[in-house]
Amino acid sequence: MRRKWHRSKPKEEEVKFVVNEWIKADELFLIDEDGGARGRVSLAEARRMAQEAEMDLVLVNPKANPPVAKIADLGQLKYETEKRLHKQKIAQKKIDTKEIRLSVRIGEHDYKVRLEKAKEFLSDGDKIKVEVVQRGRERQHPETAIEMVKRFEADLRATGEFDLGLEQSLTRMNGRFSIVLSNKK
Repeated sequence: MRRKWHRSKPKEEEVKFVVNEWIKADELFLIDEDGGARGRVSLAEARRMAQEAEMDLVLVNPKANPPVAKIADLGQLKYETEKRLHKQKIAQKKIDTKEIRLSVRIGEHDYKVRLEKAKEFLSDGDKIKVEVVQRGRERQHPETAIEMVKRFEADLRATGEFDLGLEQSLTRMNGRFSIVLSNKK
């Protein structure tokens, strides 16, 4: 029987907090539960203040000199940081590269359809890879494929809707000519 091996999915990094007894620094810069700065305080004094407030002493910035600690509810602090990280993840825009294939012998209507699709992709914020594939005896005339790519790029520029930027210049690979364009607006 054959075994299937799957790559494990990368785990999302969980924010680890150093709390209460796990803090090892002798002196801390303390922020109280109201957000006010208390200044430099010994570790024992900071723990005592956290116990009086019935909250946790959480190390916020361990790399600072002295390390920064905050008196806060650990559960609430974890919830707020996860919520903030989730909002940042949602706000990120993924840019895809859409591929448009042409042929040297493409019909005029098909050419226009692909041109409209390219406009749609560019207006959505995606990059486009325009590729001309040559088959058989078409490979003897690479200049026709280069002309087709240049014509497609010129027609996109002629619309005036986009400020086209060249992400990858014209490349040739085994009878395929390709160029990657993006909208700089």
